[in-house]
Amino acid sequence: MGQNELQTGLAMRGNVTLTADQDNQYLMIDSTIVRVHQQAASGKGAKDQALGRSRGGLTTKIHMLADALGRPVRFIITAGQVGDVTAAPALVEGLAGGAVLADKAYDSNAFRRRVTDMGAAAVIPSNRTRKILIPHDATANKRRNRIERCFNRLKHFRRFATRYDRRTVHFTGFIHLAAAMIWLR
Repeated sequence: MGQNELQTGLAMRGNVTLTADQDNQYLMIDSTIVRVHQQAASGKGAKDQALGRSRGGLTTKIHMLADALGRPVRFIITAGQVGDVTAAPALVEGLAGGAVLADKAYDSNAFRRRVTDMGAAAVIPSNRTRKILIPHDATANKRRNRIERCFNRLKHFRRFATRYDRRTVHFTGFIHLAAAMIWLR
């Protein structure tokens, strides 16, 4: 077992222990963009950096699943240009809940089917490009602000708000540490 696998395994085991008492009435999914410091982008031959290029510079996207109380449960780190709905099935894999709350970026038939298969209601507003709008529970959707507030609390950590780490595994380790600190509050 390599050093990176060991670190990731320990972080995941710690995250599983902390999240054992999660409130699964609602599961909320969202993502945020984090700017990457120029020193984090340097280095030779890095293939696991999860860096995306845009007009604004280098970015990393953090996809997160939170419980009904707005506490982080799972993370996926991707390049900044990756679409939100591509990481969503992996976030809800193996979980059960009453409803999955998400914004319009997660409105796809495949993801709605995945949510229904796990026995939850999909509380996702329809994208305006949909020909037939799918109704959603607007009252339950208002609770989605808790995941936005969770991202706000996480961005109080300087290393989260601006990515300084070259390797994705190091950045992921800090995200797990920041999430644990939120759970302990």
